[in-house]
Amino acid sequence: MGVSTLAFVGCTGGAGTTRLTVETAATLARGGRSVAVVDAAFGTQGLATYVDGRLDADVTAVAVGDASVDEALFEWDIDADGRVALCPAHAPFERLARAKSAESAQALEQAIEEVAGRFDHVLLDVPPIASNQAVAAATTAQRRALVVPASQRGSDLFPRQRGRLRDIGAPASAIVATRVHGDGGESVEDAAHTVPHIGPGAPRPLATDPESDVAPTVAAMAEDLLDVDLGLTFEDDGLFSR
Repeated sequence: MGVSTLAFVGCTGGAGTTRLTVETAATLARGGRSVAVVDAAFGTQGLATYVDGRLDADVTAVAVGDASVDEALFEWDIDADGRVALCPAHAPFERLARAKSAESAQALEQAIEEVAGRFDHVLLDVPPIASNQAVAAATTAQRRALVVPASQRGSDLFPRQRGRLRDIGAPASAIVATRVHGDGGESVEDAAHTVPHIGPGAPRPLATDPESDVAPTVAAMAEDLLDVDLGLTFEDDGLFSR
């Protein structure tokens, strides 16, 4: 079955970590896998934008003991054979503050482990390492991908975040470059995978469209990082090769 838990850790805000996480989940679902996406980016709460309707419970409510994991999981309706459930952060400031405590971080770890026992894969959307919940998510995951935007800011902050992951005993398993604009764009040192720039108006997700340029690159990344063979095909090159 491969790796069960993978954390995408942003080296800076705006790295495209949330979008990369959900595109990876959609790719795995296209390969018939069941996937849960857990939001550890409590401040930005970007994963909540992928959930339609009212969010009565969220991951911060789970972390502070106000809700169960089941109450905070929302099915994502996408065109795929598998299943994706989202566990977003969407909280008032008071609960958000309580959810950042060390005790709440431990509860988050337990919730991630619980979800991992029920899904083929759990993907964690993790902000730069600077909070209890980010440390908890990064250290609980079996592997970590450090997400670096192909920009000067990304290059400048990359060494700091790489060092912080080492400091907490959870070194990056791979470097993933995002927001790549082709041959003329910035390069990212040691990047094992590069993902093309995804504009804000792009359909969500793109990975379920095999004709998009994002789909094959995310599939190759997912197979490598999670040690799985998804058996996906793409029209550009016929049989998908890693």
